[in-house]
Amino acid sequence: MVRDDAPTYFSKIASLVSTRSTCIKQHVGAILVKDKHIISTGYNGAPKGVSHCSESTCLRANLNSLEKSYLCRGVHAEQNAIIQAALHGTSTDGATLYTTHFPCMSCAKIIINSGIVEVVYQKEYDMENSTKMDLLKETGIRIRKVVV
Repeated sequence: MVRDDAPTYFSKIASLVSTRSTCIKQHVGAILVKDKHIISTGYNGAPKGVSHCSESTCLRANLNSLEKSYLCRGVHAEQNAIIQAALHGTSTDGATLYTTHFPCMSCAKIIINSGIVEVVYQKEYDMENSTKMDLLKETGIRIRKVVV
């Protein structure tokens, strides 16, 4: 058996984390890694204490992926990974984010302000990504796509 390199290993773990997602439309997972150790994980779904997303609770169940996204009750995987690190007093400064999908614009801005230095993603998000990539690159954040 061949040992996975670190980006493949951590990306596979992000995929596993996505299986905890409670979103009915798309499962996304993210992990934060610092000094080759996982410091936090996150997946997309309803906020803590709110009932899980379902056909009856999703306000966007019958809409296209990005249509009226402001109605979504879910917290994004990247946001949850950063929030979990904060809740446990773990700095994200200098961390690498491994995520199953390229971050949305809101997450890109949060990533910048959290001190994350690299984003490793597996899939394009179903929206225009070049503007978000340019924003991340402008701040010096490295971006890599991996295939797992």
